[in-house]
Amino acid sequence: MIISRSPVRITLGGGGTDLPSYYSKYGGALIAAAIDKYTLVTVHTRFDDDIKLNYSKAEQVKNIDEIKHNIFRETLRLLDINKGIELTSLSDMPSSSGLGTSGSFAVAVLNALHTYKKEFVSQKQLAEEACKIEMEILKEPIGKQDQYIAAFGGITSFEFAKDGAVTVEPIKMSEEARDELHNNIMLFYTGITRSASDILREQDSKSKNDEGATIDTLHEIKRIGLETKTAFEQGNIDKFGEFLDVHWNTKKQLSKGVSNEFIDSCYELAKNNGALGGKIMGAGGGGFFMFYHNGNNTEKTTFIKEMSNKGLKKMRYDFDFEGSKIILNMKNI
Repeated sequence: MIISRSPVRITLGGGGTDLPSYYSKYGGALIAAAIDKYTLVTVHTRFDDDIKLNYSKAEQVKNIDEIKHNIFRETLRLLDINKGIELTSLSDMPSSSGLGTSGSFAVAVLNALHTYKKEFVSQKQLAEEACKIEMEILKEPIGKQDQYIAAFGGITSFEFAKDGAVTVEPIKMSEEARDELHNNIMLFYTGITRSASDILREQDSKSKNDEGATIDTLHEIKRIGLETKTAFEQGNIDKFGEFLDVHWNTKKQLSKGVSNEFIDSCYELAKNNGALGGKIMGAGGGGFFMFYHNGNNTEKTTFIKEMSNKGLKKMRYDFDFEGSKIILNMKNI
């Protein structure tokens, strides 16, 4: 039995500039942080030649082409594994939560299957193979950040060249600055699950067509991401909260689906109770809200209570600095 684990993420700046429709023309840049909420995938050799998959559904097939789960099917096909295997997936987070669960899942499956084949792969290879499956083979309207942060972990800066090459650089932060960031970022679940595909397809289409307003908005989001990186490296963590507020108001210009009346009311309540800024994770429309609040313990307690009364559920978390890893490798079991 083999068990792999990959983290999900929160985006701290520059989100949306990792789509090829944008970075292929202008180059992209963003910052993401992996958190200690994981996708786990187990691999087990079967006695017979069937392929069995366990996720929210169960599949047992004789042939790869019969598999309904897109990522399981294409990872098995990519690595030329076509019989006698059982895979099971578990996740700490619901799908469509805005935390990059799909990219985390793809990386976890690939890491488990390469280990199953006794192949060593780098973090970069895991990320690129996951991108190939989701973006090239399955034609999903997504970018590269989810796969890369799931593979590398940490609080990390990514730059996306016009040719698709990705530069990965851990953010140089003091331990004190990192603790301050963690203490002041709060994550709340809205209870709303949504598919990001429609929002991302709209953004992707507008970027491909060079729609001026969308391109200008993404230029501004990239600029905010680059300035956030500088603020982190200088230890000016509160500046991040201010950037979040600008980012959110800018991001809402990308699509009407990014926000709604409930989300806007949550944001207004948060600002009225001391949050410097915040934003919905992922493409928008639901999932998790991230807020930055630098108040004292009493003020934060009041803030959490107000958000809870609004119907938002606070999630405890920590940063993950390991990225995708194999946590069990017992081939003879």
